[in-house]
Amino acid sequence: MAETVLVTGGTGFVASRCIRELLHKNFIVHTTIRSSGKESLLRSTLNVFDERLKVFVADLTSDAGWDEAVRGCRFVLHIASPLIGKDEGNPDVFALPAQEGTLRVLRASVREKVKRVVMTSAAAAARPPLDSGRESVEDVWADPEDSQFDEYRKSKIRAERIAWEFMRSEGGETEFTSILPGAVFGPIMSEENLHGSVQIIDGMLKGKFPLLAPIGFYVVDVRDLADAHIRAILSPNAAGERFIVAGEFMWMKEIAQTLKEHLGTVATKVSTSSLPGFVVKLLAPFSSQMRSISPLVHKKFEQSSEKAKRILGFQARSAVETIVDCANSLRNSVRL
Repeated sequence: MAETVLVTGGTGFVASRCIRELLHKNFIVHTTIRSSGKESLLRSTLNVFDERLKVFVADLTSDAGWDEAVRGCRFVLHIASPLIGKDEGNPDVFALPAQEGTLRVLRASVREKVKRVVMTSAAAAARPPLDSGRESVEDVWADPEDSQFDEYRKSKIRAERIAWEFMRSEGGETEFTSILPGAVFGPIMSEENLHGSVQIIDGMLKGKFPLLAPIGFYVVDVRDLADAHIRAILSPNAAGERFIVAGEFMWMKEIAQTLKEHLGTVATKVSTSSLPGFVVKLLAPFSSQMRSISPLVHKKFEQSSEKAKRILGFQARSAVETIVDCANSLRNSVRL
């Protein structure tokens, strides 16, 4: 008999990819959306209109719907997270939904005796102070008060900490694992996926970044990340573990150069000109965007995904393939 998995935040970039892969592997999938109006779009995106996919309305800010969504599930992938928006400088926009929403999912999972919950955190949650010289590995717990983190990343750090504390004290027989991805790129499945890191590629292709800040990211492809999530629910050795999941590091300028090299006329508006680091720091007091990236200027910290490779069998495809496929999916969505 097919096993059932709940994937929270079903219309999201990572969640929708996880749902697709789970269905391909013959799982039954429950998923949550914030409003019933999203269901038809989700089903058409996934091309699934039968009972293999059951959709529930449940919001991170409310208790309603979570027990029903979890009921009958052997595994839970908790991927839903508050979206970055206009109020990104307000900590309550992220902190309360991320923390309280995570606890709602965990409480329902424990009540319904789920075997294992896998939660999506962020690689930033294992990042030491930038000038410490230490490598970012799973036994590092980032300080959410560190100035290198914006409010979104602080919310992810706190939510993961709260999740581990809850599961250690009240988790019972339900196992817990967290996935800490780098910057997630790769092909989108619908315009609902156009959030987070993907907006960088979209903005570059539209000429919204005439000058590129001297910052970079450890890139992970959404397809590889979805695979890692599924491996994390199935691997016996994944219980009680954290996993950094990321591939190669790329500077913003390298991403732009990749687009120029591989997309031809589609990348006509892509700029490879640099914004001097000192300008970012000068503007930081007056711009929330510059303030959030200022600590990362010219910083390339060491980060390892060796644990995910060893235990989960994680393999990252090339960052170039990921960036190009992301851009092509945006082109095919007629956004450009």
